Amino acid sequence: MNQIEALFNTSGDIQYSGEGVSQLEHALQTATLALEAQASTELVTAALLHDLGHLLNKKGETPSAHGIDDQHQFFAAHFLKDFFPASVCSPIRLHVDAKRALCALDHHYYEKLSEDSKRSLTLQGGIFSESELDNFLNTPYSKDAIELRRWDDMAKTPGKKTLPLHYFLDRASAIIL
Repeated sequence: MNQIEALFNTSGDIQYSGEGVSQLEHALQTATLALEAQASTELVTAALLHDLGHLLNKKGETPSAHGIDDQHQFFAAHFLKDFFPASVCSPIRLHVDAKRALCALDHHYYEKLSEDSKRSLTLQGGIFSESELDNFLNTPYSKDAIELRRWDDMAKTPGKKTLPLHYFLDRASAIIL
């Protein structure tokens, strides 16, 4: 938990890909939305930590604008796998694929994405084909990843009030392996 807190304290002020919020604000807003939805402690923790890979694999602000997919979901899941159960790490690993799936499931979803999310979608493989969608939906934790993705999309409001980082880290401490 100390490493995670240190990452947020040292790099959490980095802009969240042109969205008007910092990485820390985005993480806290996503976790708050999960908490408000009465998600499990594991899924609230996944919501908090889903973009930690941006802090672990720094590619500068808005890497998609430079044609870079920073693969943050894999960096975060790999970093966290020794500390948290699959119920935390899998939704994190799958939240990018959840965006690809939601675009395939709902044609209006794509239009609601930010410009950066649209750019990164292309770099991340684009909208799922029917077979890719079927495979994703049959993957354990895919439903949690879809929920996480929806909160992720809504967690970009400048100045939104949230609970503090220590609140979520204290909750996360209860589920450490």
